[in-house]
Amino acid sequence: MEAGAQGRARKSPRAHSLLGHPTDLKLPALGSWAGRGGAGEPVPGGVTCALLLRPPPRPPPPPPPRRQRAAGRRGGTRTRRGGAERARLRLSFRSEAFAERPASLGGGGGGGGGSRGSGGDPEVNTMSSLHKSRIADFQDVLKEPTIALEKLRELSFSGIPCEGGLRCLCWKILLNYLPLERASWTAILAKQRELYAQFLREMIIQPGIAKANMGVSREDVTFEDHPLNPNPDSRWNTYFKDNEVLLQIDKDVRRLCPDISFFQRATEYPCLLILDPQNEFETLRKRVEQTTLKSQTVARNRSGVTNMSSPNKNSASSSVSKYEVLPNGCEAHWEVVERILFIYAKLNPGIAYVQGMNEIVGPLYYTFATDPSSEWKEHAEADTFFCFTNLMAEIRDNFIKSLDDSQCGITYKMEKVYSTLKDKDVELYLKLQEQNIKPQFFAFRWLTLLLSQEFLLPDVIRIWDSLFADDNRFDFLLLVCCAMLILIREQLLEGDFTVNMRLLQDYPITDVCQILQKAKELQDSQ
Repeated sequence: MEAGAQGRARKSPRAHSLLGHPTDLKLPALGSWAGRGGAGEPVPGGVTCALLLRPPPRPPPPPPPRRQRAAGRRGGTRTRRGGAERARLRLSFRSEAFAERPASLGGGGGGGGGSRGSGGDPEVNTMSSLHKSRIADFQDVLKEPTIALEKLRELSFSGIPCEGGLRCLCWKILLNYLPLERASWTAILAKQRELYAQFLREMIIQPGIAKANMGVSREDVTFEDHPLNPNPDSRWNTYFKDNEVLLQIDKDVRRLCPDISFFQRATEYPCLLILDPQNEFETLRKRVEQTTLKSQTVARNRSGVTNMSSPNKNSASSSVSKYEVLPNGCEAHWEVVERILFIYAKLNPGIAYVQGMNEIVGPLYYTFATDPSSEWKEHAEADTFFCFTNLMAEIRDNFIKSLDDSQCGITYKMEKVYSTLKDKDVELYLKLQEQNIKPQFFAFRWLTLLLSQEFLLPDVIRIWDSLFADDNRFDFLLLVCCAMLILIREQLLEGDFTVNMRLLQDYPITDVCQILQKAKELQDSQ
């Protein structure tokens, strides 16, 4: 079946077309890719898909009818049969595909307009050897007693292979969680993980909980401090204020990355400190369930019979019941993310929690929690917390409203995207100005969430490889946003206000390597 006949797969936010093909054949191939576009587009290397096999010389039989997908590109979420499962399949090979690109960001593929390689094709063997060579380059850098940071950044900028936990380790170094001296890693990791355990002991506590089998008295409920105490220094007052933040976090993390089921599945390494029935701690999930009161309507008819009904069965107040409850002793990945965000909010009261932080911590945790090493995977929660904290230290000004109009605020950065566009493509800049399309309409989400809502999770991870590797990483993010505008300039120049707003709020290009290539060209031309 020829790839060119499939056309370009259109996408809606968080709902992209996925390939549901066998993944047992792993043939790094060149040429066009049916799931990404028409003939002549380069394959981002190493795609696992049966469509990459060369057709036999006889005329191929007519293709089987494909499932019809809902046409609602921007009118709503497109429905897919088995979408979550196919998203997991795509995650398994898309991250490999982008990692296997050669050193050039937009290169990869080679081979010219739509030619395909078979199992014995020398081009395929060359691509495989290139990927193995890249893995060896990373391993050589990472095994040195002192990591050469510039060399690591140069390699990581073109994409980090997912094999052997390379991406997980590189991100921890690039985000300043691990130092450059390998000899100090063991001590630092042990210290940081114990510090995180201490945070759990101090902050995931419900005032008033006392285990009878531990002989603890209810000393927390006293005449001076009790649940109705209005004193700002009261533990109970703090507890109820924390609940307001927790409810917002809970609402956001439950719907994290809905296209895949990863965050709804149980983690292999639940937090034993929280789940151990012999301690004083409770899970945040139970705390939310106890905080969320179920409203009921009480009515008495003429006969004096009292009826109680729940009119809001499908409302947000009962959203907790919409998710499968895991058995005792288990917790879902979203519960781990919830705990990370809650502790961050407690430790940073000046910013606390702002909606969208869940989209930042999600890719970090996914990368660490899927590491092939069980040792790294077991401590994914603590490692994610500190990497997220370091990352937020660089971008937290984007989430502080009072700093919006300052030079470090989000408004200045959005205007910087337009000023860069004016230098690189004045015609397109004037067109957007003429239509009064302000950067706040689209660039706010792009910059604040580091493009995490514009692409599928493996594409976001690939973009973050380059962002984290760049020395001026968030200056490069501005160039990525500018490149995204320039790559759709023809459509923007032809469209009216409504069409262009739809393009910018539901970005049409899905090949992130093409975007990164253009951003690199803009960076080199400065």
